Amino acid sequence: MKNNFFYKKQFSNIHKNPSRFSEITSQIIYGEKFKILSKKKNWIKIKTSFDKYIGYIKNKDYTEDHKPTHKVFNLKASIFNKSHNKTKHFLPFASKISIIQEKKGSIEFEKNKWIKKKDIKNIKHKEKNYQKILKLFLKTKYIWGGKTYNGIDCSALLQLFFFYNEKFFPRDTKDQIKYLKKDIKRKIFKKGDIIFWKGHVAVCINNKELIHAFGPKKKTIIMDIKKTILEIKNNSKLTVIGKKKI
Repeated sequence: MKNNFFYKKQFSNIHKNPSRFSEITSQIIYGEKFKILSKKKNWIKIKTSFDKYIGYIKNKDYTEDHKPTHKVFNLKASIFNKSHNKTKHFLPFASKISIIQEKKGSIEFEKNKWIKKKDIKNIKHKEKNYQKILKLFLKTKYIWGGKTYNGIDCSALLQLFFFYNEKFFPRDTKDQIKYLKKDIKRKIFKKGDIIFWKGHVAVCINNKELIHAFGPKKKTIIMDIKKTILEIKNNSKLTVIGKKKI
């Protein structure tokens, strides 16, 4: 029996247990592939195909039939109705869609659902400039387990760069630091360095600044590297446990 499914709503929380009151550990976005491990009443236990993440989502809004041709390259792509009036809904960054038809700079990806052509790229598109992706999320609010315009956490901000480029990368910081094998020994920081604390990660955009989804600031923000290290040490009693390269 075929067991590859694709999520077909904007996004959904992934819960630790089959309850909406259970901890949100991650999210699944439009067009993302997954396997069903088991079903329990209104819930399904899934394993995402990209990073093998396991959790529960509601037993709805998915399909076996999806052949994506393009993906969203914007923080959020506004969805328009058949009259081309903007709705209150969006597709999040890296959503994978199929084009049904194209008219006047817009494309239909589901019946009577349209987005602007400028918000998408070909499914094979790669973006080597990590800053271009990470900076899309500037000022996006911090949400534990989030990975969309509606809220994002630190490990998802980094992971989405790899997710967009179809390169495996773990979801959680404890696994990310292990996956990146080469340690940086130098004391100075450079563009592209990844800084790890216990339960937190940030990426250097130059030798003085970093970008991260930072809980205490409640958003994705660019901060001074040395001041951030000191702030985390003073407020959270955490020190840097690893430096890697993106």
